[in-house]
Amino acid sequence: MQKIISIQLLPVEVADDAAIRQYLANSEGIDPLSISGYTIIKQSIDARGRQARVNLTVRAYIGEPFQERERMGFDFRDVSQSKHIVLIVGAGPAGLFAALKLIEAGIRPIILERGKDVRARRRDLALLNKEGTINPESNYCFGEGGAGTYSDDKLYTRSSKRGDIDRILHLFVHFGAEEKILYESHPHIGTNKLPQIITAMRERITENGGLFLFEKKVIDLIVSDGRISKVSTADGDHYSPDAVILATGHSARDIFELLHSRKLAIEAKSFALGVRVEHPQDLIDAAQYHLAPPKPASGVAVVRSPHLPPASYSLVEQVDGKGVFSFCMCPGGIIAPAATAPGELVVNGWSPSKRNNPYANSGIVVAVEEKDAAAYFGINTPVIDPFLLMRFQRDIEQRSYAAGGGEFVAPAQRLVDFTSSKLSASLPDCSYLPGLKSVMLKDALPGFINHKLQIAFKEFGKKIRGYHTNEAVVVATESRTSSPIRIPREKVGLHHPQASNLFPCGEGAGYAGGIVSAAMDGERVASRIATVLLRR
Repeated sequence: MQKIISIQLLPVEVADDAAIRQYLANSEGIDPLSISGYTIIKQSIDARGRQARVNLTVRAYIGEPFQERERMGFDFRDVSQSKHIVLIVGAGPAGLFAALKLIEAGIRPIILERGKDVRARRRDLALLNKEGTINPESNYCFGEGGAGTYSDDKLYTRSSKRGDIDRILHLFVHFGAEEKILYESHPHIGTNKLPQIITAMRERITENGGLFLFEKKVIDLIVSDGRISKVSTADGDHYSPDAVILATGHSARDIFELLHSRKLAIEAKSFALGVRVEHPQDLIDAAQYHLAPPKPASGVAVVRSPHLPPASYSLVEQVDGKGVFSFCMCPGGIIAPAATAPGELVVNGWSPSKRNNPYANSGIVVAVEEKDAAAYFGINTPVIDPFLLMRFQRDIEQRSYAAGGGEFVAPAQRLVDFTSSKLSASLPDCSYLPGLKSVMLKDALPGFINHKLQIAFKEFGKKIRGYHTNEAVVVATESRTSSPIRIPREKVGLHHPQASNLFPCGEGAGYAGGIVSAAMDGERVASRIATVLLRR
């Protein structure tokens, strides 16, 4: 028979097949030899007690032959001769997964990506990190794979559509991800591994007849009779597809401006803005795993079990009725420059697959609404401005760039100094390659955000031992948490209300918040398009 069994074991025992079988046998009161095998359904860390444990839920095969984990199958069809063509603008997760879904439906996708492929993109990132030179079309946000490729590739979401999530994870495994992402509670591929997976997706799309074009920046949309009749690119090419999926990500400000100029509705959307905070990973490990705190001066370091992953955290605090929360926490990670234009400073975080860097960083951000941006700009009368929050975002990024002194050097402060409104005499080592400059962050951040962060950091120090420390550094500014603009779409048809064949999609349109949710939205839009086109 097959039976679902949940057990709890020590971290060192997770890789010990004999130990797991003994736990399963003890749980059921049976002989371990009667268990022919098992597959892990779910795995998570429980660090609430004095000693961390691992929770495993498995499917055990008792008294019958073991069966390998069943993988989802995918029927990618040859679409080279398809009579239907869908243009996808953007090759992030929404665009890529939309293309794969269309191919399964027998529809040919043409993907236009303003940036470069993942391999060529690395050279532009190196120039940004080492020389402070930015390519506005190829950076941490623009290029094959989108923002998540190099800044960070976590695969979990709060969405309750579990079936869709499983499909997305199985697709990642199909294209080369490790099977463990199917059962880990917080799956993560690693920025060093995701590019190969994305390349495999692109190769599948092109092998099956799809077209993938790089350095193709969309500059115009022609609307005729309530439809997009033509899409034009900067190099003079024009396309007239059956449908257009707009999957351009949260940083394609020119696309928002293009839609507005063509009188296609857009609207302001609340988002969150704040800072990145970086601690020594040993300090976070000690707090979360209940270890003796590290003593840097004495050379005594925390010894985390090699069978435990670097510890993470999730924090939230209400300050004067507004949420302050951690965002995109990266254990064993690196802070990266994520701007998309000269003169603007944006920081984000990412982790390699092993998460073996000595630092832990996280965005700590404050919810920003239209009324906050209006007050910041001194607007006292009600005004409908879809660009209000985007202008606010850009202004803070420019202030941060100026505070750092140029070349993407980031303004920074030690954490306790920040909460005490004190200029830091020195700054600790940091993973941010372009470098840091000690400043008063209140000169870079809006007053209401600076104030709420100061209060929240002190409260976080009460929740995590040692968190509120001058060993940590606060770096500005974390501002690309989500899109500050939403592109409206019909609830059922999923198309723009003013263009029946234009389908806003993913994070840039305001309908997703990360790799998995963007991929799910891409599939949802592609399925809707297929339903419409295949009726014809």
